[in-house]
Amino acid sequence: MPEATLPPLREVIERHGLRADKRLGQHFILDPAILARIVALASDLQSGPVVEIGPGPGGLTRALLDAGAQELIAVERDPRCVEALRDLEIWAQGRLRVVEADALDWDGLGRLRDVTIVANLPYNIATPLLLGWFGHLEAIRAMVLMFQKEVGDRLRASPNSKAYGRLSVMTQWLCRVRRGFELPPGAFSPPPKVSSTVIGLEPQDRLPSAADRQLMAKLTQAAFGQRRKMIKSALRSFTPEPLPLLQRAGIEPTARAEQLDLGAFVRLLEAAQDLPPDPASRSGENAPRID
Repeated sequence: MPEATLPPLREVIERHGLRADKRLGQHFILDPAILARIVALASDLQSGPVVEIGPGPGGLTRALLDAGAQELIAVERDPRCVEALRDLEIWAQGRLRVVEADALDWDGLGRLRDVTIVANLPYNIATPLLLGWFGHLEAIRAMVLMFQKEVGDRLRASPNSKAYGRLSVMTQWLCRVRRGFELPPGAFSPPPKVSSTVIGLEPQDRLPSAADRQLMAKLTQAAFGQRRKMIKSALRSFTPEPLPLLQRAGIEPTARAEQLDLGAFVRLLEAAQDLPPDPASRSGENAPRID
């Protein structure tokens, strides 16, 4: 089926009544030049499956297919958008599979290997999605993701900055982070109230074990859960006796979490590996949200 048979995106939106749903965090990108720039940040789309989250009317989906994606899985929750994508699915002749599912509940990633994830993420679920993908990094080759600028800043933040926190440490520990480019609100339809950033993430060559990832998640949750407190006090929700842990890691007890670089958290993790299991103090239950 020739490409000329595909209607313009605006026509697709009008035909299917795709008024963006704020509850789903929908903000569509319709400019082909911007979509091509996003796709260009993904180095190889032909050697493995590509997953797109929240394709909406299919602008980025078209750009991924144009760039040569051979196995594209588009996960979309909105049934209106799923219906709108069916013509594109037919046009792609087997290269596109549209899955109607909530991305937070979709378990298809665990059955794939060597995956590239490219997505204009719904802002209201972007961080939970990323944290969930951290558990599947062995299956992921690379991620090119659109975040609101505030979240993008947190992914790349350095110590002693307001943006630096648990998300910064976890992301930089597990992935190499590349800044792509920023987009103003006017690049989207409808325009969001914030600017956006495209970020590239590549899993580290040597990934920590699943047990160490869980331990680091609990450690950083405790450290940043009360970021105004000294680290010796903040870590009491992780272990009843934090001073020996800090001593083994070579960290001043009076420091605050935002002052500790990634290397310091790695030393804390290594020291914490020798602690006896203490589910009551290290379960992470009722811990403050990531900030």
